[in-house]
Amino acid sequence: MPDRGSGPSGPRIRVGRPSRRVRTLLMTLGILAVLAMAFVMFAGFWTDWLWYRSVHYSSVFTTQLWTKVGLFLVFGLLMALAVGLNIWLAHRLRPPLSAMSLEQQSLDRYRMGIAPYKKWMLLGITALIGLIAGASASGQWRTWLMWVNGVPFGQKDPQFKLDVSFYAFDLPWYRFLLGFGFAAAVLSLIAAALTHYLYGGLRITSPGARATGAATGHLSVLLGVFVVLKAVAYWLDRYGLAVKSSDFKATNNWTGLRYVDANAYLPAKTILFCIAVICAVLFFATLWRRTWQLPVIGFGLMVLSAILIGGLYPAIVQKFQVQPNEQAKEAPYIQKNIDATRKAYGIDDAAVTNYKGTTDTKDNAKLRADADSAASYRIIDPNVVSPAFQQLQQERKYYQFPSTLDVDRYQDKDGKEQDTVIGLRELDLKGIDKRNWINDHFTYTHGFGAIAAKGTSVDANGAPDFTESGLPTTGQLPSDYEQRVYYGEKTDQYSIVGGPQKELDYESDGKAQVTTSFKGKGGVSLSNPFNRAAYAVTLNEPQILYSGAIGKGSKILYNRTPKERVEAVAPWLTIDGDAYPAVVGKRIQWVVDAYTTTNGYPYASRTTLGETTTDSLTDNQRAVVAQQNQVNYIRNSVKATVDAYDGTVTLYQWDDKDPVLKTWMKAFPGTVKTKASIPKDLLAHLRYPQDMFKVQRELLTRYHVTSPAQFYSGSDAWQVPDDPTNKDNSAVPPYYLSLKVPGAEKEGAKFSLTTTFTPNGRPNLGGFMAVDADAASPDYGKIRLLRVTDNVQGPQQVQSKLNGSPEVAEFVRNLRGTDSEIDYGNLLTVPLGGGFLYIEPVYARGGSANYPLLKKVGVSYGDNTYFKNNLADALNAVFGADGATPPSTTTPPTTNPPTTPPSTGNATVDQAIQDAQKAYEDGQKALAKGDWKAYGDSQKALQDALQKAADAAKPAS
Repeated sequence: MPDRGSGPSGPRIRVGRPSRRVRTLLMTLGILAVLAMAFVMFAGFWTDWLWYRSVHYSSVFTTQLWTKVGLFLVFGLLMALAVGLNIWLAHRLRPPLSAMSLEQQSLDRYRMGIAPYKKWMLLGITALIGLIAGASASGQWRTWLMWVNGVPFGQKDPQFKLDVSFYAFDLPWYRFLLGFGFAAAVLSLIAAALTHYLYGGLRITSPGARATGAATGHLSVLLGVFVVLKAVAYWLDRYGLAVKSSDFKATNNWTGLRYVDANAYLPAKTILFCIAVICAVLFFATLWRRTWQLPVIGFGLMVLSAILIGGLYPAIVQKFQVQPNEQAKEAPYIQKNIDATRKAYGIDDAAVTNYKGTTDTKDNAKLRADADSAASYRIIDPNVVSPAFQQLQQERKYYQFPSTLDVDRYQDKDGKEQDTVIGLRELDLKGIDKRNWINDHFTYTHGFGAIAAKGTSVDANGAPDFTESGLPTTGQLPSDYEQRVYYGEKTDQYSIVGGPQKELDYESDGKAQVTTSFKGKGGVSLSNPFNRAAYAVTLNEPQILYSGAIGKGSKILYNRTPKERVEAVAPWLTIDGDAYPAVVGKRIQWVVDAYTTTNGYPYASRTTLGETTTDSLTDNQRAVVAQQNQVNYIRNSVKATVDAYDGTVTLYQWDDKDPVLKTWMKAFPGTVKTKASIPKDLLAHLRYPQDMFKVQRELLTRYHVTSPAQFYSGSDAWQVPDDPTNKDNSAVPPYYLSLKVPGAEKEGAKFSLTTTFTPNGRPNLGGFMAVDADAASPDYGKIRLLRVTDNVQGPQQVQSKLNGSPEVAEFVRNLRGTDSEIDYGNLLTVPLGGGFLYIEPVYARGGSANYPLLKKVGVSYGDNTYFKNNLADALNAVFGADGATPPSTTTPPTTNPPTTPPSTGNATVDQAIQDAQKAYEDGQKALAKGDWKAYGDSQKALQDALQKAADAAKPAS
């Protein structure tokens, strides 16, 4: 016997049961741990409920919650019952014990092992499958609500004559049910087969019959159910052809039936449905025949039919009937696609008018006079001048402006509307000198004031001509409006306000700091210790629980950007990428455009919103709407506002005919106010949304054509041109501009959203599009399209021509030694006198001012291009007014670039300017020959030469 008292590890110690005190302590700690985990999980749910209650949209929270819970329970229970019942039935139908083969002897060990735990295993397996199925089903809450609340469109598809609501609301739910049925059938079949195998009903290696009669009948019924579901799938596939996407020569995003679909796939699906029904009957018949011979033959026939009828036959029809005369065969279906697409995107009323694009007028004085009233030329580019706002109106380092400002309309001193560039002075925590938890979340809580400037003029130095400025702001806006900005696009941190800790309101030069305390109705109360604990857990900030800065009246503000607030209270809406501020009455309101969408509109081609709404500003200046959301129907059905002071969210019904919005209003009653309840002061600031416009213009590049033959050939297809002022080859953004559109000149200048088109693969101007953007106008949303019939220079060509002018070269030379850079503003396009007037502000940045100042204005009309100190001089020059020599409207101006530019004294600059001169001349020669490749090469060489000149002109650092 070994020595019990010693050994390599010392004396052996006898360990007994823990004492009662230790057991009680361990049990208490375990209970506390479970409670803590439960509270952590509950905290997120509780804070969500508090937030929704604070914004008075608790019904949205409860509707989502109970819908998800209901779907989880119903479909989780159905899946668990389906699988559990088949496992129980397979066990019940097990054969009696008999002489066991080696196979059964090996399985007997498993049977014996699980015998004591059969009930628990059955419950565990079914519960796990039910949880997974229920969680998956709860994600279909939108599909369920749309199906149960669906409102008819009042429009029928041209193939099956069913209301569009069937495809938009019903078909997605039926497909979910079908998918759920397939999953239940497959899982039940697998579970039953394994149970039969474990208990001897199925044999793999044993001699004799491979399956008992009971197992054969059971599994055959499950296979029959699967085949029945396949038959239903074939039947639904018939309707799915109306919303099926495919590649087609006419368009890459084709949706709907084509000739081969209507004449091959559609009858094939019907035949396969009948075959599947027969095959299912054969499987069910095994309950009496106890043999799989006929079902297997039937299933093989169904598979063979799917290959021949569903695959080979349509390919033959496409090859030998469609391809030899595709245009004629597809014409009726192209027409259906054109009509449905134009209707689904709201462009069916967009009429195309032919417009020469070149003027026949010889009266330059009249053209000059007409130019003054043709548009309100916005020479302040909101995409460029934000640094000027920041430099001149920031006031304190902890304030900031958005990188892209907004364009709105406000009345001037005479009561006339003027295009205005506006931005809010929002909080920027990075500018705080001393960062800590109190400063970040209690002291610095809000921005202050709206800064506005005229869109059509600048001051003597080229800086914005402010109509509202200072801290606090003063000017043309109402003197008593609430200037505090607690909610904004840049405000993404939480703040705790209204308690014992005072907030910094603002500080002006020479004055003491002014403090305030939030008195708005928004925010969630932290007076309750339970709420404090919940937010301490949710925000992972324990100081919330015990900080003395929180007390009676304290509220927490979070979810503070307008976009996320509207998304939260209306999760069924798609939000525009750009919210904009408006001073309405005595409050600053963020206006948020919201869309209802579906991808189930029959025959309407689909588009990906994230791609369609991307332009040269979306990379780092404004957001992209719904990045990967693919739709084929869209309406700007809701206008939402978010109060910049207290965060109040209000949803207004804008499109009162939209069936998708009506469906959601049934699902979430009381959340959307009627259109009639929109305040008049707010209506004056509503506008046509940019993202909607960009989706429509992308569709109109092809769907401005209504003739199937012309659409098929693509002979009149357009494209959205690249932004000529940007080098990243991204689309030109649309521009807000008050202008007169040909055909509506008598109505005067209207606040519009505009864009240009170029023919596919060519740089010249192909079309011009403007939509009435004034929400108070009776023609709001009316799209006017001009098809340019003459050869007119497009935006890129005009930009290149401007870059190559001698005045630009001189401007570059004059910047030598000032360490300045050129910023090109928006290139505005305005129809005038049968032609197009291009206007572009040009800014200088650097030198004594590190923000852009308007220094020049480029104007082009016909063949005349000028680059002057201000808009009036440029217009005078281009039309030969005020004593200037009237240039010809059909021949190049007399101020062509000189053969030998004057010397600057800098060899590198001189050489670069000579290279630019040569590139310009090469481009003009290529343009005259119609050699677009050579023209593009010359324009790239021109830009490189000008950049080289600008770089060489900078002083050495």
